[in-house]
Amino acid sequence: MKVVSNTSPIINLAAIGQLDLLRRLYGRIIIPRAVHTEITGAGPCEPGAAEVRQLDWIAVHEVANRSLVAALRLELDPGEAEAIACALETQANRLLLDERLGRAVATRLGIQPIGVLGVLIEAKRQGMLPAVKPQLDALITQAGFWIAQPLYRRVLAAADEG
Repeated sequence: MKVVSNTSPIINLAAIGQLDLLRRLYGRIIIPRAVHTEITGAGPCEPGAAEVRQLDWIAVHEVANRSLVAALRLELDPGEAEAIACALETQANRLLLDERLGRAVATRLGIQPIGVLGVLIEAKRQGMLPAVKPQLDALITQAGFWIAQPLYRRVLAAADEG
């Protein structure tokens, strides 16, 4: 399975000590150069920075279709634009992407995105997490991830915890 990730899922999972879920679920993760730069450029102590530099299951892809990236940049930040272009270029099965606008653009281009919350639900369904609620709470308190209460309840219900 080919999986491309944007910045947010990596940083947020690293912040709560659950980055390895991506390896366990998908094996190898591909990130475009812009995502690598966003994560490692934030500073060596930032969540995910050391992991992205060191883990051999996170591979950096140089996006070739620069005109697509330029067009996507009219709506999106560099990491989102390159992640979508990378997903198209590599014919990825999954695109890990949290931001609403980026998800809408990806969907418009025929890519089905999954966010960090979907990753947590999938990990629980595969028996990799005993519960999603502690991870949701950690995302909020440790990573500063904002989750509206209706979404929080929907995620718990989807994980059979609601």
